[in-house]
Amino acid sequence: MTVDLLTSLYAAAAVGVGAESNPLMRWLLGQSVPVVVGVNVLAVVLVAVAFAGVMRMLRVTPAPYDRYFAFGIELWLGLLLAAGLFVFANNLSVVVLGDSLL
Repeated sequence: MTVDLLTSLYAAAAVGVGAESNPLMRWLLGQSVPVVVGVNVLAVVLVAVAFAGVMRMLRVTPAPYDRYFAFGIELWLGLLLAAGLFVFANNLSVVVLGDSLL
């Protein structure tokens, strides 16, 4: 989240807020820095609480379904990691090259 926030701020400074393709992030980048940081911290807290709930669900899932559920969680985390790396690469491309990868 921190890397995404920082690269989004630099990208918005480089090409303008209007170039942001995510409408929620476009609106957020138009707000003050404390609001942007606060919303990002809130998102991190919500995701952490939701993930704790998913892990609690995994602990009470009976065998053999727990293995499939655990695999689904690992797959989901891998997809989130890949998406995050792509967003980082895209933001970096905007900052360095002035153009999006999309």
